[in-house]
Amino acid sequence: MSLTDVIEGTRQATEADPANAAVSFSVANALVPGTATQVEVRVRDHGFTVDEPQPLGGTDVAANPVEYALAALGSCQVITYQFWAAKLGVPLEGVKVTVDGDLDLHGFFGFNGTRPGFTDVRVSVELTGPADRERYEDLKRQVDEHCPVLDLFRNPTPVTTTLK
Repeated sequence: MSLTDVIEGTRQATEADPANAAVSFSVANALVPGTATQVEVRVRDHGFTVDEPQPLGGTDVAANPVEYALAALGSCQVITYQFWAAKLGVPLEGVKVTVDGDLDLHGFFGFNGTRPGFTDVRVSVELTGPADRERYEDLKRQVDEHCPVLDLFRNPTPVTTTLK
């Protein structure tokens, strides 16, 4: 199935019933027994590990949470570029996204009142294909407006934490 088929099918389904646009995602996370920082993550039928580098008390067997956050942003950008290129009819042969982020460990360790999250995130996008620069600039505007993970980075999202 092509991306344009997915876009059209979704448009038809959501026009027929707007409730069809509401989706939920769930991810389960558990500390690996006997470790201080390794986390086993389950997403549908997929699994992966999260850990911290050795200077932060981990064993460095996997990327850490903030690296996965940057990876989530970069991969969502790549996918959103693909969807919007298909939707707009913009020829696109390749998409490469590099995401860099800075944070101040003072916040994580509670050493002062510093915010624990990223202080700066930089996204670099490289598009290849036969379209002119103007079409790719328009594509970028659409991606910036519609990328779900970019929206998470740019806007506050309500989060509720329940201790069981």
